Amino acid sequence: MNQYVTGTTIKTLREKHHLTQAELAEKLCVSDKTISKWETAKGYPDISLLEPLAKAFNISVSELLSGNAVSNGNVSANMLRSKFYVCPVCGNSFHCMGEAVIHCHGVQLMPSQPEETDEHHKIFIEGVEDDYYVRIEHDMTKEHYISFIAALSPDRVQMVKLYPEGAAEARFPTRGVKKILFYCNRDGLFSINVIKSVHGRPGSYDDAGERRQLEAAAKMILG
Repeated sequence: MNQYVTGTTIKTLREKHHLTQAELAEKLCVSDKTISKWETAKGYPDISLLEPLAKAFNISVSELLSGNAVSNGNVSANMLRSKFYVCPVCGNSFHCMGEAVIHCHGVQLMPSQPEETDEHHKIFIEGVEDDYYVRIEHDMTKEHYISFIAALSPDRVQMVKLYPEGAAEARFPTRGVKKILFYCNRDGLFSINVIKSVHGRPGSYDDAGERRQLEAAAKMILG
């Protein structure tokens, strides 16, 4: 882990659960003075107490260590709000529908923030039969490559894993797809909304500026 539970986290969670130091101490079979030491940064809980401590606050050990208690009230969240986490050490990719605390290789991962595509990450989207054919104009070397392409709709995520020296392309069934995302191992996550033309077919975008003009024109025509 890249961090340990802090006294501030323990105090915040204790007060959130309306526990006194004595009441928490009783749950953990330690003294209230021990709890006070933790909360004033004069000591740390032994690692053997992490699981009982997390249980006392009704959270996971990962949440306890991160200081971020996750609460997902809507378990049927819109998939268009999906979050993607990528490990900078091994490249593992994780998809989550809501808030989460995710660790990989001892690193707590933060959700990647998608950016608009740019001249260095050109995307082409074409309707082929009942699919979207997606191609990214990007080198695919061992040092610099597109890691995955994903198609998002309100009720599903379709994700294709890519590999260095392969092709930066994928095909997805068109049903409900509203957004395409892809991840560059150096520059991070990129996103583009799928804007259909008046004929109901997706545009083919060769650069960010032209694509934005096409999107604006389509929105005006379609209202």
